[in-house]
Amino acid sequence: MSKVYFYPINTQDNQKLGLAALKTLKSVLETEGKTLQPQLGIKVHFGEKGNHTFIPATCYDPVIDYLKSSHIEPSYIETNVLYRGARTTLDHHVALAHNHGFTQIPIIIADGEKGTDYNEIPIDKDFIKSCKIGKAYENFSQYLVFSHFKGHAGAGFGGALKQLAMGFAARGGKLAQHSDISPIVNAKKCIVCGLCVEKCDVDAIRLEEAAVIDSDLCIGCAGCIAVCPEGAIRNDWGGSNFLQKIAEYAYGAALNKDNIYISFIHNITADCDCMGKSMDCIADNIGIMASTDPVALDTACLDVLQQTTHERLFESGRPTLHHAEKIGLGSMTYHLIKIQGE
Repeated sequence: MSKVYFYPINTQDNQKLGLAALKTLKSVLETEGKTLQPQLGIKVHFGEKGNHTFIPATCYDPVIDYLKSSHIEPSYIETNVLYRGARTTLDHHVALAHNHGFTQIPIIIADGEKGTDYNEIPIDKDFIKSCKIGKAYENFSQYLVFSHFKGHAGAGFGGALKQLAMGFAARGGKLAQHSDISPIVNAKKCIVCGLCVEKCDVDAIRLEEAAVIDSDLCIGCAGCIAVCPEGAIRNDWGGSNFLQKIAEYAYGAALNKDNIYISFIHNITADCDCMGKSMDCIADNIGIMASTDPVALDTACLDVLQQTTHERLFESGRPTLHHAEKIGLGSMTYHLIKIQGE
């Protein structure tokens, strides 16, 4: 049975929230006898441009200060998004992160300038045989994986598993989860410039009256989506087994890593932080949870949210938890350890 540590707190004071996150982290370290590596990555979500309910940068200050005082060198780490937006390329992504206040430590965009730098991680599961994980994730053996527990239109909810699956995946890995590999060309928007053909390393694209992608040759790297100047190439968001693929990509991202997972059940919205708009919260703030088991953590976050609100919020995402447990990523059975506040 996995342990999940719970610090109940309902506050809009970012300093207090950050101190609660630090205390929760220390509880994991002390109770489970874990040691932090001299260099580690801090996985966060910087928030899309126009979003106001992502977890603010100041909430990480107490943890970062603690790491530095312990002679640990942390770096923020993220990957580029699949859709076209303010976080599509490295320069724009870092600029947005800085604009949102994430300036305390260096930022690494793990899949490079256009999201095409990755390592293939073999997992041989039901739907995914190997995962395209951002190349720079190999730089660290340990991560503090911070997640914002909230809703998601396709996944039901976003938490530790989705932070692993989408947050560690290169653009091609995101594509593999969302669809059945090949992007789609909108012929009306295509200007036949040939940039996608030049970018494709496997000669899967040819030019006719518009660009044509050969799905038999396409390896799903999503580089063509990144370079298209007209946004004429896009992902097919209607792929099958999306929830199970999230679990399997999370498995690949966590493989051989000594991670600690920390989730903010705070600013709970119906949709995710990738939405570039202001959203209303749909529940009261609940607190901070942490665990070394991402499956147990997400299960506990979902259970406590539903118990607190007396509603079946985000229940459509529970199949991801079942599949993650089935493939050996973690356990849905947990022991909740409540941490007393100051």
